[in-house]
Amino acid sequence: MSRREALLSAGGVFLVALAVRAWAASLIVFPKPEDTAYYVAVARNLLDGRGLVSDAIWSFGTPPLSFPRPAFEVWLPLPTWLAAIPMAVLGPTFRSAQLMAVVVGALVAVLAWRLAADVAADRGLPIGRARTLALGTGLTAAVFLPLILHSTLPDSTAPFAALVLGACLLMTRLLRDPTSTALMIGLGLLLGLAALTRNEAIWLALTWAVIAWANPGVRRPERLRSIAVPAVVAALVFAPWAVRDWLTFGSPLPGQAAANALSLEGSDIFAWSDPPTLARYLAAGPARLLELRLIGIGHDLFDVLLFLGVPVSIVGLLALPWLGRPAALRPLLVYSILAFATTSLLFPVSTTWGTFLHAAGAIHVLLIVSALLALDAGIARVGRRRGWTRPVAWLGPAFAVAASLLFVAVLLPTFGTGSEDSARRYEALPTALAAAGARVTPETVVLADNPIWVADSLGARAIAVPDEPIASVLSLARRFDARLMVLSGDVVDAWPDVLESGDPQSDCFRQVALEPADPATATALEGLSAWRIECP
Repeated sequence: MSRREALLSAGGVFLVALAVRAWAASLIVFPKPEDTAYYVAVARNLLDGRGLVSDAIWSFGTPPLSFPRPAFEVWLPLPTWLAAIPMAVLGPTFRSAQLMAVVVGALVAVLAWRLAADVAADRGLPIGRARTLALGTGLTAAVFLPLILHSTLPDSTAPFAALVLGACLLMTRLLRDPTSTALMIGLGLLLGLAALTRNEAIWLALTWAVIAWANPGVRRPERLRSIAVPAVVAALVFAPWAVRDWLTFGSPLPGQAAANALSLEGSDIFAWSDPPTLARYLAAGPARLLELRLIGIGHDLFDVLLFLGVPVSIVGLLALPWLGRPAALRPLLVYSILAFATTSLLFPVSTTWGTFLHAAGAIHVLLIVSALLALDAGIARVGRRRGWTRPVAWLGPAFAVAASLLFVAVLLPTFGTGSEDSARRYEALPTALAAAGARVTPETVVLADNPIWVADSLGARAIAVPDEPIASVLSLARRFDARLMVLSGDVVDAWPDVLESGDPQSDCFRQVALEPADPATATALEGLSAWRIECP
């Protein structure tokens, strides 16, 4: 493939992906799920001169528990920094923050095109089939629903996918040229940036260590150097952030992320009086612990990897054992296995709340490449048996693109409608509270089961409601002097139903009758409830 042809192909894929993602972003009007709102809110605070702080405390595992809350005790800052760039120019809005996600998401499709071109070269495909495989993979990635969704949200998913794919592409080149210092430095930079994006960067680094050490025909000193140089560069990139975390939270690493492995319920992330412990975890018994892992594996396999990408994702997964062997796919395949296995087995509860979902962007690309390889091989086999004389390799990509577009057309508007409903709900909340005499100020502390959304919509401070008894929630309210609680009923199972349990302490909570401004607002407020906390 000539340089001109490569530039035209990559440019075409980028423009298609950019157009599709820009249209999709126009449908998503609210930062949903909540972690997206967190990245955007911290970026807004940064641009306001407040620094990397949050007005929501959504987890109590890492001190200091005070306002303004230092941000990123578990998550990492690169998505916020990316979102802040267009927000600084276009205004501190969610729409502005989406811009960088759209661009990075389009780059993911270009990287998928490049990966498929490498795979075609490894397999020695004829030039026509190689071009079709590469371009078809890029265009399929451009219209693949799981990749589109997270290209409309300024969170960690699209940046991490791009960094994983870029690192895997450099790994294959470094395996062929293990003495290239430039490639080692480039890989180290990508690993460092990945470490500033998601904690799963550790599996990406381990991937390189494994395949570099196993690189045949390379002497041990060269193998050690090819591992050590990227490690040192990555450590230098991450070091300033590690120092910041050490000074702020008392540890250079997000220790709370490891503690999440001890969760028995998703709501354990909000625990106040009863945090996850090893003793409680082991007391659950082998049967329950095995059940949790089966649930985690099922969620990561079906909900994350397969359902939103059918039929392409299913074809890709079924073909992977036979077609996932080219050297160009080896780094991505090893990373995918490590990320899936460790997340499903070590964090089986947290992963049902999005842990693997946000680290799986590059794995979706792996399934796309595998599916297109399978379709290419199948069509070529049929062509030989039938004696076809005209090339029809385009049939596989045409099927993949058409199937993906069908799911986008059917399902994406549904996500857009859901975001509009959430936007209306939290836009109506401040007015309804004020009309009911529960006006809030920037100093007000509100208990909420969606604390990030509530803090953002009310311009107040919010802390998460734990899925614990009334006495525990009152203890939390006293600790932070919270006099108001807002519940959606979607997150914490026990609340607000626990207030009907007959516990005498339930008298400390008086329901606030939310006052809608009009019938449309009344519909938007359905499901929300507000409560005054009146006990001292």
